[in-house]
Amino acid sequence: MLQNTKVLVTVFFLSATLWAQQEKKLSLGEQPIFKVSKVSEPMQIDGKMKEGAWSRTEARTLDNFYNIDKPSDQQKSTFRMLWGEDEFYIFFEIEDQYITSRETKRDGQPYFDDCAEIFFITAPDSLDTHFGYELNLNKASNDFIYFNNYTMGKDVVYKSFNPSFEVEVTFDGTINDNSDIDKGWTMEMAIPYSNFGELGKVVAIEPGNKWAFLAIRQDRNDANGNRRSTSTIFPIYDISKNVHQANRFGLMEFVE
Repeated sequence: MLQNTKVLVTVFFLSATLWAQQEKKLSLGEQPIFKVSKVSEPMQIDGKMKEGAWSRTEARTLDNFYNIDKPSDQQKSTFRMLWGEDEFYIFFEIEDQYITSRETKRDGQPYFDDCAEIFFITAPDSLDTHFGYELNLNKASNDFIYFNNYTMGKDVVYKSFNPSFEVEVTFDGTINDNSDIDKGWTMEMAIPYSNFGELGKVVAIEPGNKWAFLAIRQDRNDANGNRRSTSTIFPIYDISKNVHQANRFGLMEFVE
């Protein structure tokens, strides 16, 4: 009887722990913070970190991994970000043994390829609306405004959001060829602040202010099919739902 009681207690504890991980919500002030430095020098969007400003801003690896089936699914991704007078500058530096990029259409499915993604909430809070940019090495962009729990508990994606921005990529390897081992790729973006006026006023982009955001890497290492692994800059407790969980976003803080 005592043994059975111990088993039941253990099962209850594990179940409660799992539930807490899935349901936990971060309150304002509890989110992890990523420091985004200001840049005043001209930036060339070429997929290369030639400007000195990239070495002076925070660099963070995407260490939260999901859907890992093979050792090759857990690969290093490093994220950097700067803010200027009119634009955000974003840099993904990706290690990748098998580079895949098939989607070529805008608002298609680049997230089934090797893909870099960034989501923005224009305030330091877990609001139900965020802006999203998802791109593969063909620079095929799935850009959208995402509405959580829009109606009847369902999410809605506004695909007619087609913002203007710059993007460039570099790669070291062979795309869509798994007969050899690749080294990796980079993606550099410049996103104008004017893109974020679709829904009205935003928290000002100035020193000390914060926005919520999430940086993501989708990694596809199979020659066929759509199996993918995912890594994020901040942890997502219930990846079985999706990556669009605003309560799991962290904060970016604008610093000089």
